[in-house]
Amino acid sequence: MESNKKWYVLKVVSGQENKIKGYIEMEILRSNWEEAITHVLVPTEKVYKIRNGKKVIKDKTLYPGYMYIEVSDKNIRTEMLATIRNISGVMNFLGGNQPQVLRPDEVQKLLGKIDEIAGQGESLMEPFIINESVKIIDGPFNDFIGTIEEINEEKKKLKVVVKIFGRKQPVEVSFGQINKIS
Repeated sequence: MESNKKWYVLKVVSGQENKIKGYIEMEILRSNWEEAITHVLVPTEKVYKIRNGKKVIKDKTLYPGYMYIEVSDKNIRTEMLATIRNISGVMNFLGGNQPQVLRPDEVQKLLGKIDEIAGQGESLMEPFIINESVKIIDGPFNDFIGTIEEINEEKKKLKVVVKIFGRKQPVEVSFGQINKIS
């Protein structure tokens, strides 16, 4: 990380982070600020939900209502800050009229968390709980109802106890083979 670049936090309308990021990026291009503002960041993680037996993947914002911009110290100008503040959906910089700079350790922590999440792949949005009732929707035990006995998050597998011929029998299924019973 170059020492002449500083990270700032923007408070924005929650749920609109990606739209606002697009507005800021368009303003950067329109105003020729590519040298001044080098990164606009909305930290996200991939999460999935099982909906109607299908795996649906979406991006979930890590810090709703906040985004981060990296600005070159020598290029920061009052009119640039005012323009960013006036973009639709931007409330203000953290620190108000005197935007606070993130400390280097805060930046390292933020970027490290983003790298860690990128390496993990996707995670389940609604985690399974032991003793929760589920319905198997795929495989040889299709339409069986049982309870979760074990969860293996690494392999994305569950041990579900179902009744087969009146006897409780544990079966191993993947996350995508079951639906939660509400």
